[in-house]
Amino acid sequence: MTDSKRDEHTVDTAVTTDNGATPAEAAADESAAADTPAVVAGPAGTAEGQAAEDAGRNDGDTAAAGTASAGDAEKPAAGGEDDLPSMDAMVEQYDVAARTLHRGQIIEGRVVEVRDDEVIVYVGYKSEGRIPREELGLAEGQSPSDVVKVDDKIMVQVLRVDDEDTVILSKRRADERTAWERLTAKFDAKEPVEAPVTARVKGGLLVDVGVRGFVPASHVDLNFVDDLEQYVGQTLRFRIIELDRQRRNVVLSRKELLEEELRAAKERAFSELQAGQIIPGVVRRLTDFGAFVDIGGGVEGLLHVSEMAYSRVDHPRDVLSEGQEIKVKVLGVDRGRERISLSLKETLPDPWTTIEERYGEGQIVEGEVTRTVDFGAFVKLEDGVEGLVHISQLADHRVENASDVVQPGQHVKVKVINLDPQARRIGLSIKAANPKPPKPKREPRAEEPMTYSDPGPEGVTIGDVVDGLSQLGEMLEEARSEREDQ
Repeated sequence: MTDSKRDEHTVDTAVTTDNGATPAEAAADESAAADTPAVVAGPAGTAEGQAAEDAGRNDGDTAAAGTASAGDAEKPAAGGEDDLPSMDAMVEQYDVAARTLHRGQIIEGRVVEVRDDEVIVYVGYKSEGRIPREELGLAEGQSPSDVVKVDDKIMVQVLRVDDEDTVILSKRRADERTAWERLTAKFDAKEPVEAPVTARVKGGLLVDVGVRGFVPASHVDLNFVDDLEQYVGQTLRFRIIELDRQRRNVVLSRKELLEEELRAAKERAFSELQAGQIIPGVVRRLTDFGAFVDIGGGVEGLLHVSEMAYSRVDHPRDVLSEGQEIKVKVLGVDRGRERISLSLKETLPDPWTTIEERYGEGQIVEGEVTRTVDFGAFVKLEDGVEGLVHISQLADHRVENASDVVQPGQHVKVKVINLDPQARRIGLSIKAANPKPPKPKREPRAEEPMTYSDPGPEGVTIGDVVDGLSQLGEMLEEARSEREDQ
C-alpha cells in the first residue's frame, strides 16, 4: 500500500439488493436455479403423467415448506423485539463504517483509557485511536493522568492510519493549531490575551499562550523591573505585539496594555474627581517628601509628608508602608498638569478641636521629646499635639544647649503652663514639673564686734583677704537661690 493510500484510508460500505441480499449472494442464487433440472409433466391421465404430477406436487410441497421455514426464521421470536438494535445505534454503526480519516484532520474524541505511555481515544472510527505520550503535550514532571481523564472530550489531530486501521493521534498538535488560530484572531482584533508566566529567562519572561510566548523585560511593567522572578506563577494580561506562525514566534507586552488602561483611567479620574472627596487608595511608593498613592487604574496622587498626620513626621515610612490600603481626601485636582494632591490627616479627627477636654494649665503630663532646637525642645503629648518647652524651662539652672538636657525619643514629665487652642499652641515646662527641693537655710552667724587695732609691722595677711572673699561668695549664692525659689 502506498503512503497516500496509507494516509487516507477509506472504509467501503456494503451494497445490498432490494431483497436484502448482497450482489454476491444474488449471483449464487441465480447459479443454483440454473443448475436445477426442470420437471416436465406427462399427458394427463397416464401413469407417466400421474407420476410426474405427483413428483411436481411433492417438489412444490417441499419448496413451500422451505419458504415457510425461511419466513418463520425472519420473524422475531415472541418477546425478543428489545434485543434488536435501535435506529440510533444502527445509524452510528453506519457512520462508523463509512467514516474516513485523513492525515492532519482535527476531530473530537472521547478518552476511554489512560495509560502511562499512551492514551486511548474513541473518535467514531471502527478502531480506537492512540495518543503516544510524547504527543500529549506534557510539561516537565507531568504524567498523562495529569492532563486527561477518562470520558474527557478532547480535540486531536490525525497523524496517520496504519494498515491494520490503527489510528495514531496527537493532542499536542491539535492544541497548538487551535492556539495559533486563537492568537491570530486576537492579534487581528487587537484584543488582549491572558496567560500564566512559566519561567524567567535572560532578557524577559516566558508565558504559556497555548504555544510558548516571550515578554521582553522592558515590556513587563510601566517602569523597568529588576526582579522578574516575582512574576513567575502569576496569570497576567498581555498585548500581542509580534506574531509569526512560520517562525513560531510570539512576542507580547504587558507595558503597552497597562499604558492603554492608564490613559483610560486618567481620563475617567480627571473628569470625575472633585476636591473634598474621600476615596480609597493603595500606597505604591515612599519618598523623602511623601508617598504616591494609587487611587484606581494605576492613577497616582501625591500624599505630602505634611499631610500624613497632625504631628510632625520625620519620614513617610514612620507612618505608612508600601502596599498599605488607606483612605485619603482629595485636596486638589490639576487637570492641566495631571496632578492630584491628597491628604491622610484630613480623614482623621483633629485633636485640637477637643484639646481643652484633655489638658489644662497647671496639669502635669508625660510626653516624648521629638526634637531639640536652639530655643528649646518639642514634646509630643499625643498624635497631633506637640508643645514647646522653652530653653528657660528645661532645668533649674542655666542651659546653653537643649541637647545638653534632653534627647529626641526621651520620655519626660512636663507641666502645662499655657494653652491656646485657636493658635494650636501649648506651652510646657520640665523645670516646673520637677521642682528643685529647697535648700536648708543656714543659721545666721553671730555678729562679732568689730575692733580696730594696729596691724603692727606685718600689716594685713593674704589669708585674711581670701577668707573675706569666700564669705562674700556664699552670701551671694544664697541670695540667688532665694530669688529662683520665689
